[in-house]
Amino acid sequence: MNDLSHVRQGAFAPGNRADVADALMVESGLRIEVDRRRGRGAGINTSGRFEPVTRSTEDDGWNSLEDLPPFKTEVQVEKPRTIIARNDSPDIPFDRSVNPYRGCEHGCIYCFARPTHAYMGLSAGLDFEARLFAKPDAAKLLERELAKPGYKVKPIAIGTNTDPYQPIEKEWRIMRQILEVLKAADHPVMIVTKSAMVLRDIDILAPMAEKGLARVGLSVTTLDRKLARLMEPRASTPEKRLDAIRKLSEAGIPTSVLMAPVIPALNDHEIERVLDSAKAAGATEASYVLLRLPLEVSPLFRDWLLQHYPDRYRHVMSLVRSMRDGKDYDADFTKRMKGAGPYAWQIGRRFDLAAKRLELNTNRRALNCDIFVPPLGTGVQLSLL
Repeated sequence: MNDLSHVRQGAFAPGNRADVADALMVESGLRIEVDRRRGRGAGINTSGRFEPVTRSTEDDGWNSLEDLPPFKTEVQVEKPRTIIARNDSPDIPFDRSVNPYRGCEHGCIYCFARPTHAYMGLSAGLDFEARLFAKPDAAKLLERELAKPGYKVKPIAIGTNTDPYQPIEKEWRIMRQILEVLKAADHPVMIVTKSAMVLRDIDILAPMAEKGLARVGLSVTTLDRKLARLMEPRASTPEKRLDAIRKLSEAGIPTSVLMAPVIPALNDHEIERVLDSAKAAGATEASYVLLRLPLEVSPLFRDWLLQHYPDRYRHVMSLVRSMRDGKDYDADFTKRMKGAGPYAWQIGRRFDLAAKRLELNTNRRALNCDIFVPPLGTGVQLSLL
């Protein structure tokens, strides 16, 4: 789809360099053919930002592009030395996390984790969705790190970067192995996912929840199935996510709803509906994050917006920049999650009022960090004392 009629009709703000770049990107043919990326979120696959050259596909006049294969999911094994990642970000409510996978097959176009694929020499676009890395030793590494002398217990967050229940988890089952280690050690865990596959592990999560060790958050971005399929092509449908909230809650597992991201003029009108539906399903907590467009995510999202909602392009990006000090993104810790300005304030106020009306976030309980027992399993070095 390289039709630039919407450009001529005023979809772009005059003089905006990002808008002009979008027009040139579409016109130059950088967008991958639909048949090659069917079922994927990104429309482009530009080289990573650390690469010395930029590559793009061009037809040589002999219809050569028709011979290129579609993007298929490929999984490579990654062998990290450690598995617990630490952070000291003041706007994040946890200081440690575990990522079973690198890259995510869900293909959410807005995913802020996309730029991390550049560290592997790959694109944040289609490569992020199709060229994945699995960490099969994650459970063993976690067991070893939890057993280290002096380890101080705090909840481990999983799903904060890429989804631990993305489709390849069905085969690799790395997340389940991690939960088995945490359950055996009575270690608290917080999970965020867009997948109903989390229901598979209720047999582990329910006993942990009884001890105050587990909490699950389902990300519900929209209730519109068409929008969800375009934005999050391989994630569970909104109905299945709400059903997962219901079944987790019925199993006694504290469950929350995360509306992330809130995108102005695209899904922000659904704030109240999403919270109403999640509350009816059994959620007890709710939170949101404003759309974040760091590094390569910005051109990916803008290309997606041009492809699927060209009539809204100018309005959406204008509102985004109004909440980001005139930029596509502001990494300031005090602003990156919620934005700034009148429109950002309005979104926050609406969310808070809806949550208060539904009595969400009224009885938050900290996870139990007092019953942890260090592992003594295979691969754990015993003390010499």
